[in-house]
Amino acid sequence: MSLNNDPILITGVGRRVGLHLANTFLERGMPVIGTYRSHYPSLTELSNKGAVLYQCDFNQQSQINRLIESVTARHKNLRAIIHNASEWIPDGAELPAAEIIQRMLQIHVSVPYQLNRAFEELLLNCSQRHADIVHIGDYVSSCGSQKHSAYAASKAAMDNLTLSSSARLAPKVKVNSIAPALVLFNEDDDEDYRQKTLQKSLMQREAGLHEFQHAIDYLMDSHYVTGRILPMDGGRHLV
Repeated sequence: MSLNNDPILITGVGRRVGLHLANTFLERGMPVIGTYRSHYPSLTELSNKGAVLYQCDFNQQSQINRLIESVTARHKNLRAIIHNASEWIPDGAELPAAEIIQRMLQIHVSVPYQLNRAFEELLLNCSQRHADIVHIGDYVSSCGSQKHSAYAASKAAMDNLTLSSSARLAPKVKVNSIAPALVLFNEDDDEDYRQKTLQKSLMQREAGLHEFQHAIDYLMDSHYVTGRILPMDGGRHLV
């Protein structure tokens, strides 16, 4: 991936995938703008490496508006937007059903839609041949989920946003989605859960953070792929 001075905006950079992506781009000498909701020690390290960080609770419209104002005031162009911020609420959570679906749609659909529209000019100003938007979806968007139906529905809506946005922003801005399954276990996942989960895919292993980075690099390096949902599920559809 070629170096340039156009920043990459990544939502949810405090941990796991977002943190790995931010660190990797910074190590390559590529400017990073990151958003986070809760503070983690890792954010101090990112800031020390040069990342421009904005705290923003995506459930608060006033904070979204402030984020948009701050970014557009400080930055004139963007190389990419990677919509990594996510929330995973099961249908049986102790919340009203209306609140669950609203929160899922808010973070997975409403915020990406707003940021894509608000930062459209910054993407079009990219000094490279093209700019990119990457939505981080989920493999359940194509098959549904019995226990996380609101989450799955919101990720399906995100996929549709990918289709609409790619058609509207071509040819300067490519818009794609990644649909991962198991990327990385949580530290507190017990052995029984891990083994059951591994058996759900042909590859029977985690994708890992480096595999995720490869997928992002592929989409951003390509000058031709747009409007696509890239599966990264280890062959779950064949099990």
